[in-house]
Amino acid sequence: MDVPPFKLSLVKAVFRDVTSMHVSRSAAWAAASVARTVLREIIDAAKSAAAEEARKKLVPGDFVAAISRNVELEVGGIWYDHSPTFRGLNGVVYDSEGVIVPSPKRSRSRKPSAVVGAHRFEAGVKKLLRSREATAVPAMVRELDGMASVFLTDLARAAAMVVREGGVKRFGTVTLGVPGKPAAPPFPKDFALAYSVRSGDGRTIGRDDILAGTTIQLFGDVRQRALTEAHEATQHTLADFRSTA
Repeated sequence: MDVPPFKLSLVKAVFRDVTSMHVSRSAAWAAASVARTVLREIIDAAKSAAAEEARKKLVPGDFVAAISRNVELEVGGIWYDHSPTFRGLNGVVYDSEGVIVPSPKRSRSRKPSAVVGAHRFEAGVKKLLRSREATAVPAMVRELDGMASVFLTDLARAAAMVVREGGVKRFGTVTLGVPGKPAAPPFPKDFALAYSVRSGDGRTIGRDDILAGTTIQLFGDVRQRALTEAHEATQHTLADFRSTA
């Protein structure tokens, strides 16, 4: 079985930063799998960008190229405001009144935020890089750490919202695309039906809540792969658990 690189204890810690709800083992495993799928797609796209320049080691510019070429990979938007790489690309940012927006400052809270706690993902990111036969400079590892942390935090918030609202109530209707690439398939109606109403208590985030949250956070081919792999991963986990019970 292809084990996600992020430990379940880390995944549950991220959820505790977001909600007081209990997180089931299968939910944590599904969330780890979804995060793995997203990071793997970014790494593979970055490898392709590096190969075009005859480089083997990934640099932050390859991260930028990866998400620029595939809008499906543009996730964890909060990270872009904190990342030195993206701040450098965006230049000086002004608000609606023309006043310069200062760079975000690190929180001094003892409770790690998605950005401040990003270093917790370093071991998993390096493990995922090795699994994709990729090497990266420290600055690129930092970018992937931040993306993993922010995306998983966003996924935790989406799953908690699904539990509170009793299902997915907010489906978008806009289809995004990039020039020269086929448009992403429309949102399948069976997804909407499957996750529009949830069962279970309102105190526990389960696997299906993670899958429902994934339909909110992702779209297109990446969403479909993430859902498929998370479902398969948790099926194996449940089977292993029952066999040892």
